[in-house]
Order: sequence, then structure tokens, then C-alpha cells
Amino acid sequence: MDVDREASGRAMLAGLLDASHLMPLDALPRKADEFARLGGFTDLLIYVADIQRRELHLLADPHSTPLGAEKDIRIEGTTAGRAYQYGWLTSSSLREAAGIDWWLPIVDGAERVGVLRVRSVYDDDRAREDADRLAALLALLIVAKRTSSDALARLMRTEPLNIGAEMARNLMPPSTYADGRVVISASLEPAYRISGDVYEYALDGPLVHLTIFDAMGHDNAAGLCAALALGACRNSRRQGAGLVAKGAAVEAALIEQYGDRRYVTGILATLDTRTGELSWVNRGHHPPVIIRGSRWISHLECPPAHPMGTGLEMPSTVCREQLQPGDRIVLYTDGITEARALDDTEFGLERFTDLLIRHHADGLPVPETLRRLIKAVLDYHDGHLQDDATVLICEWLSPNADDTEPAAALTGLLFSDPPPHSVSTTSDGQPDMRNDGGEPVAAACEPSALVTRQSPEGLSRAPARANEHGSTQSRPQRPHPGRFPCRSGRADAEAVPNAIALIPAHRGMAARLCTHHPTPQGLNRGSDPVLLADSLPETGSAGSFRSDHTDSLSIIEIMNS
Repeated sequence: MDVDREASGRAMLAGLLDASHLMPLDALPRKADEFARLGGFTDLLIYVADIQRRELHLLADPHSTPLGAEKDIRIEGTTAGRAYQYGWLTSSSLREAAGIDWWLPIVDGAERVGVLRVRSVYDDDRAREDADRLAALLALLIVAKRTSSDALARLMRTEPLNIGAEMARNLMPPSTYADGRVVISASLEPAYRISGDVYEYALDGPLVHLTIFDAMGHDNAAGLCAALALGACRNSRRQGAGLVAKGAAVEAALIEQYGDRRYVTGILATLDTRTGELSWVNRGHHPPVIIRGSRWISHLECPPAHPMGTGLEMPSTVCREQLQPGDRIVLYTDGITEARALDDTEFGLERFTDLLIRHHADGLPVPETLRRLIKAVLDYHDGHLQDDATVLICEWLSPNADDTEPAAALTGLLFSDPPPHSVSTTSDGQPDMRNDGGEPVAAACEPSALVTRQSPEGLSRAPARANEHGSTQSRPQRPHPGRFPCRSGRADAEAVPNAIALIPAHRGMAARLCTHHPTPQGLNRGSDPVLLADSLPETGSAGSFRSDHTDSLSIIEIMNS
């Protein structure tokens, strides 16, 4: 152990933590840069994601904005964005005398806050660990201070919020939560024009409470109605009310305030993480959806009671469903499925569930799955929704809160022991596919390559290392069906029969594969990488490679750029 570096790393974190108690958020970038130098990091920049998670915005001291720093960075297709999307430590530069530039995700618990950029004097596991801890501390400080910072609130917005959105976003919990038992993520659009949708999740020992409400109307009155419903639900739950009683409490509060002029539909659910039993009550809302094993969908049926606030006195029925580990519960509002394209066709439940399954199969972090899903809904509606569109996803993992590795993988959190494996990236966030002369070519088969097969198994993790250009991109191997590391230009023959390994390629560029089983006629065989000039799709979640000259069918995954 390097005692001096260990002491320097502790001094960096302890100094920033001590200073944070009486520090305004505006001073955080300057103070963080000052203490980061103790750990061997310079040129520190902090970026926070906007509400829609489309851009990263520079958090800067108003009196000392860094010269030459980009103020706004797109999440899609950039090195900084990849760190945010996947939880990777990424590098976009060659190693220089002054150090190497890294981007790291800033994550509070499982909530993605933004990214950190530092220049590190060292390029080793010790430095990566220190940088990761610095990013974690920054996340805690940003979240602790953001409720009192109007400057941060403005920075996270690309346009003004309406009053309903201002209320709702201060009532709802963070968009992502995870522990060893569950992973929860939620999203609400239109981000700046919310009217009557709200969601909530809460933990009470082994119980996870899930709630989604959709209030009548599209105005500030709808926002007030939703806020009242959420407050009444939360208040009754914290007094020990069950599912039926919570719905009754919401209805009583609405009728007291509005008579029978306003109503709210919703799902009130409770997951018992000890057993995997899901209990729920439907108050005039779309039923929950269950995704199982990336291939099976169940639309849970339960006799609905009347919407809360109408006073129709229909009985509320508590329905139950036994989940399996890995099942995802999906609650949503009608703005998702009823979004319409320019030709007036609905987005529809089938398209919605198909997107959920495909992104689930991609093995993306749950928050990234949801971000892409919401983007697809917005794109379908040409970016302008006529109604609130809300999704709340909860994945049950196990009864054990301490077994956190699956949850860490599902949320894109970095592992520090053992270190994650690495791949290189270029300055525009694409995989580095240069040859020794610096010319762009198809990627060589590195330990970062993924091999995919059809039978589900777990995953191992490969150690981190930089490529010949000195840049790295670190991420955990997710425990997702069918992925294995490609070692030394060769798939693991014992673990992966009939498998093909693939490094993500540039759009329109050939990809280099490594395989130890028969390949199509006319191509190299054995462990030597083979180049398929025009055989692979440019983008997509998953595709099939077929040939009349091979006796096997393998699934190929193309990572989106």
C-alpha cells in the first residue's frame, strides 16, 4: 500500500467534508477543486443533468468560471454522456505529462445527479478508487444542498416549469432508488408542463409501497388535486393504513375539498420483499404490467373500484400476485399509451410493452431504460405531449437487502473490488477503434468485448486496464442473461459454446469478431478475429447473424451510440 497516497486521499475527502458544513452550493466547484488537488486531481469540473436528462450543465462558481470549459454537453453520443448513461469511468484523451482526463458519474444512492471531470496525475486503480469516492461525496453534498439552492434549480431547467410541475417535483421522491431487494425508477413528462400526474414509492421495513395517481384535468387545479391526493395517501399510510384505507382517505380528502367536482384515478400497491408478493388496489386506473425474463408480459387484472373523489361507493378489492426474482412491476398513466403521432395513431400498450422488453433485454441500467423509453414516447408525439405521461418501474431482486451487487449492476453503479474492466473511447464518446498508426479501423477483440448467447447464465467481471492509447472506460459487468467476457481474443469455450464476441462499432463501420467455433465460409476461423465488412446492422438493440455456411445461430448485440 502507498501510505502517502492513502493519506492524501483521506485528506482530500475529509477536508471537503469538513468545509461543506458551512459552504453554499455555489462555492462547491471551487472548494472541490481545491481539495481534489490533495488526491492528485486537477482541472475539476462538475456537471449536473437537466430535468429531462438530455444535457449536462456546468455547475460553476459565479466568480470563477473555468476558462474554456463547455457549459452544456449533450448526453447522447458524448464521452461525458456515456459516463452518465452507463455508470462508466470514461476517458477522452491520451495520457499527457499533466495527467489523464476522466469522466465519472455523480450518483447519490442510485439517483444519477450528473458527472465529474478530473485530470488525474496517476492512472491506476488507486486513483480510480479515489476519484469514485470524490464523485460519491460530491453527490451527497449536491443533493443535501439542492433543496435550498435556486441557482441549481435554474441550472437543471432548460425552460420555466409551470406551477403544477413546480409543486409535483417538490413532492415526489428521487427518480431512482435501489438496495439489495429492489430497484425503483420513475419518470414524468412533459417535464416542464405537469398537470395532474404524481408518483411515490416508500419503504417501511420489508414493505415497498408504490403509488401512481392521475388527477382529472390539465390545469393548475389538477396539480392541486394530485398534491392533495398524494398528501392524504402519505399521511394515512404513515398512520398504518392499508391499501383500501389509503384509497378511502384520499377520497375523503378530495370530497371534503371539492365535493364531487374533482377525481383522481390510481394504483396503490405494496410489495413484500420477504416473499415477493405484490398486493394492489385499482382505483379506476390502467392495471399494472409485469415483465418477466425479458420475454413474458402479464397485464394484472383486478376489479377496479371507482376513481377517488367520485363517492360512488364501489367496493375496493385487494388483488395479489406472486412475483419471481427479477420481475419488473410497471405502473403508468394514460399519457404513455395514448400519446398520438401526427397521423393520429396511438403509441399504444403493445408498443409500450415491446419497448420495455427490448430495453430490458439490452441489459441497460434501469434509469437508462426509462430515459430511452420516455424519449421514444416524446419522439412519437413529435416532442409535444397533450397529457402527462408517467412510468414507475420496480424490480424485485431478492429478500436480502445486503446482497447489493445485482442492484449495483442494474443501476450502473461502479464496482471498486474487483475493479471493472475497461474499454477506450474517443473524444466524441465513441469506442476507440484506431490501429497502432492512429487510423480508424474495426475494433480488436479486447477484454471489453461482450459475447452473447441464448441460454441464460450469470456474468463474471474482467479486470480494468488501459489500452495502448492510455485511455480507459470502466463499468461493471451486469448480471444479465447471456453475457461473458472475451478473453485474449477468444471466447471462453467452456462457458460459451457457439458464441460470438463483439465490440461496439462506429456507425457504418465494420465490427471485428472473435470466435472459436465455425464461422461463415470464406472467413478466418479459430481464435483469430474475423472482419465482417457489411454483415452487421449500424445500430439497434439486438439482431441475428445467419449464414448457410454455419451450423449455429448466435445472437449479436450492438450497443447504441
